[in-house]
Amino acid sequence: MLALTGGNIFTMVGDNIENGTVLIKDGNIIEIGESIAIPSGTEIIRVNGRIITPGLIDAHSHIGMFEEIYRVEGDDGNEMTDPLTPHLRAIDAVNPEDLAFQDALKGGVTTVVTGPGSANILGGEMAALKTWGKTVEDMIVKFPIGLKAALGENPKRVYGTTSKAPHTRMASAAILREALVSAQNYIKKQENWINGEKDKHEPERDLKLESIGRVLKREIPLRVHAHRADDIMTAVRIAREFDLKIIIEHCTEGYKVADELARLNIPAIIGPIITNRAKVELQGINLSNGKYLEKAGVNFAIMTDHPVVPIQYLALSAGLTVQGGLSEKTALQAITVNAAKLLGLNGLGTLEKGQKADLVVWSGHPFDLRSKVELVYINCNLLSFD
Repeated sequence: MLALTGGNIFTMVGDNIENGTVLIKDGNIIEIGESIAIPSGTEIIRVNGRIITPGLIDAHSHIGMFEEIYRVEGDDGNEMTDPLTPHLRAIDAVNPEDLAFQDALKGGVTTVVTGPGSANILGGEMAALKTWGKTVEDMIVKFPIGLKAALGENPKRVYGTTSKAPHTRMASAAILREALVSAQNYIKKQENWINGEKDKHEPERDLKLESIGRVLKREIPLRVHAHRADDIMTAVRIAREFDLKIIIEHCTEGYKVADELARLNIPAIIGPIITNRAKVELQGINLSNGKYLEKAGVNFAIMTDHPVVPIQYLALSAGLTVQGGLSEKTALQAITVNAAKLLGLNGLGTLEKGQKADLVVWSGHPFDLRSKVELVYINCNLLSFD
């Protein structure tokens, strides 16, 4: 049993707890509050004057797939040979020894979503992982956590220059629709065989269509890379046609269509925040994007898009949205509790009795550049950093 005492606890579900204690047993929080009876034999760590938060959640990255240090040797995020590769699985590309996982822990990030890049219309299935573990199996929190899709300039740039579709935004949308219709037909054949057409041969398995089928059955969301407002609305249009759950990834110009996203209850993961207008689609980048999404009532999280922004700068990214007018509370929620809810990660993102003990001890406020991560509790392990 472990007790962290004397800290200022940011529970993310109510008021902060001053001079509080977190009591942990078997990886779970069994008590939390100001006056907690600590059983004899408990290991006590005094964190007086420190801040305790839930472990941070990076809702969109490519950690472990675009590895630190390496170039082509560790570049496993984009299969640029076919615009439709929904059957690819992030878990088959992640290297747990990617040095970025160490950086994540030192930056207070204990949970990440990683997945394919945006070269393809459908890129593959994404995974939620802990940032500590020897194997991917040790690290998996939820898989699949979504199917990566991409609209806009990236698929056009990859395939249009080779005289292969998509060469236009129209083709990108059409290819996505065709894939969804093919999966609908595949599901219907499977259902017909199960429901009585036993005289016919069972339809052969198709891994691509099975993956898209999980989206059509609303088992997982379609997570659509879309920066510009017009691409965002194309994603929305297709989602409504096929009754899909979607998440808008990046959502750079989300502020232009925030009311529409809110009306349709479509969530977003915004970022990268620490970037310039590196490509045409980022012309409309606006540090106040989060503020406008919050005002409209859009549920959103904040990403690093690692390695675009190094994963250890997730807290800094969220802090910069406060400079853009987002409330400090919402900014912190966007990398903790709101990110967990948006991703369907039960037991993460808050500090409360009965939740998993997944937490970080900071020397100061996470948004303060001078603050350092001192302790991380993750997967029943207490890690310390000088």
